Amino acid sequence: MPGSPDSFERHITISRDGITAVDALAAETDLSRQAIKQAMNKGAAWLTHAKHTQRLRRASKALKLGDTLHLYYNPAVLAMQPPPASLIADEGDYSIWYKPGGMLSQGSKWGDHCTISRWAEQHSEPQRPAFIVHRLDRAASGLILIAHAKKVARALSELFRKHDIEKHYAAIVEGQFPDYPEVTTFNSDIDSKPAITHVRFVGYSKALNCTLLDVEIETGRKHQIRKHLAEAGFPIVGDRLYNPSDSHSLDLQLTAVSLTFTCPLTGQTRHYELDDALRPSL
Repeated sequence: MPGSPDSFERHITISRDGITAVDALAAETDLSRQAIKQAMNKGAAWLTHAKHTQRLRRASKALKLGDTLHLYYNPAVLAMQPPPASLIADEGDYSIWYKPGGMLSQGSKWGDHCTISRWAEQHSEPQRPAFIVHRLDRAASGLILIAHAKKVARALSELFRKHDIEKHYAAIVEGQFPDYPEVTTFNSDIDSKPAITHVRFVGYSKALNCTLLDVEIETGRKHQIRKHLAEAGFPIVGDRLYNPSDSHSLDLQLTAVSLTFTCPLTGQTRHYELDDALRPSL
């Protein structure tokens, strides 16, 4: 991971026009050209030009005098293999994907090859840029919305900012959650910000002493569902962060199962549901 003995950073100020990125990096590191190309393809290289910095994947990119080339190289990060995501629906300007647990929503300076956005870029037909609109915890799975143009990303992000999108999650928690006919609402701040989570009982397994819940959130605070349920005494199965004593061998049993919104491009209502086979079940 970043900071391990094998990881390093290089920040190279380009002193002449025309040198390629791979040549500049090869001259300043002990890496082979093939290793550099692989690292660049996985998102570990960045280029600063005219005060603007962005990822650089093209090894043959001719650089300009005064550019700064950055490499964030970490073998452990680059060796990671992303679990496969699957396409749920392709609307052209945006698409909906199933993100498995273990796949990242967003990359870091060390790479982005294990992210849902990079997966969508590489596996969309035809291939298109991909922009993250919202996030799921790395350990969580489920539906995630990907935009294929910056203006579309802005329009879709606005839906989330205004809470104009309905998101439902399925969660399996430890213990017997009360079988109330009405929705239970948790309304305690997270990181000093308002956080509202609505929970509905779905089913209980006496043999497992676990409850299946339907969860809807009005806000999107980090780990909101996990924190609210753990605080209430019903930690999510597989959540070793908020329930270190968890004895289950399962991964985090939290999945985004549906998205409903009015498309900002067409004005049509869009609803996407995850197949039962991909949902947590008792």
